[in-house]
Amino acid sequence: MKPFKKHHSVPPKVEVEEKDFGDFEKIVDESQETEEIITEEGFVRARIPRKGEFIGRIMQRFGGNRMEILATDGKTRNCRVPGKYKRKLWLRPKDLVLIKLWEFDLEKGDVIYKYRPNEVTQLKKKGMLENLETEF
Repeated sequence: MKPFKKHHSVPPKVEVEEKDFGDFEKIVDESQETEEIITEEGFVRARIPRKGEFIGRIMQRFGGNRMEILATDGKTRNCRVPGKYKRKLWLRPKDLVLIKLWEFDLEKGDVIYKYRPNEVTQLKKKGMLENLETEF
């Protein structure tokens, strides 16, 4: 049996020059409106509702992906969790969520975000949860 021969030679080492491309500004995506608040733990970003969105509290689960939610405008809405978020959001009664209303039926909506406990405290400090009647 013949010994194995290498067909490829080792490429020579090439030094790469560092290039200065100048100063660039950070591109900020304005579609994701979040507010940074400094606390003892660090930054807390609480997502603020945009047009057609409300903060709500889950009052009752109906099964499947449907639930009854009390929104900050005082109305109780029948909302669902879209398939896109079904496995990502684990929801229970008394959780704070962000709902987006349907364009054609304002009595229904989709749950698009669940607020974490540190975000809930920041929303309380800002006074955005005053319209929700029941205490957490």
